[in-house]
Amino acid sequence: MGRPRVPLLSRERIRESALALIDREGLSELTMRKLATELGVQAASLYGHYPTKDDLLDEIAHVIMSQVDASAFESEDWRPALVSWARSFRAALAAHPNFVPYLATSGPGRRDEALRAANAVHGGLVRAGWPPRYATMIGASARFLVLGSTVGSFSRGFIEDAKVYRDRYPNLEQAHLLPGKADEIDSDSFELALTACLDGLERQFAAIEKRKTSGRARTARPPSS
Repeated sequence: MGRPRVPLLSRERIRESALALIDREGLSELTMRKLATELGVQAASLYGHYPTKDDLLDEIAHVIMSQVDASAFESEDWRPALVSWARSFRAALAAHPNFVPYLATSGPGRRDEALRAANAVHGGLVRAGWPPRYATMIGASARFLVLGSTVGSFSRGFIEDAKVYRDRYPNLEQAHLLPGKADEIDSDSFELALTACLDGLERQFAAIEKRKTSGRARTARPPSS
């Protein structure tokens, strides 16, 4: 019996081809018909593996988010743990920026791997002394920062033509150089924003701890006779 001319379909092969198509052409360009053409099969062949396109996108999201590492919250203090998680989160999304809009709109509370990360982050922050409300807002703030830094490149939004900026936008006379250093600028900009956020949280945490200490002191003070 001869080997099939077209490699057998599998969920993994379909998923990888779909993500490659999204990486290359954008999220809106993915259709089951176009994906089937890419794989050399009929569209109907895909539905036995993924009944809908949303099922396929959700599994791609699962694979990407499973690469995010929140394990530092098990052993590190809250600040280095938050840095480790945010960097891991950004790295996973930056590898597939065209897929970020789907992750941004599908919500973090619908997939098991995202809930496991949220549980680790929230638990680590609360154990470190953050009130639960603050822990929730810190997790949300970090997510906003990561999503914003990966949905598109700031530096690649400029044109590599100095004349475009020189006359009309003199304060941007070096902007044409940004696309050539996009990865460096975008990464350093994320680190700057992350550090600024954490520095602010350090001050907030110190104020919370001071209030806790003050409250304990008042409670322990004997009543005046």
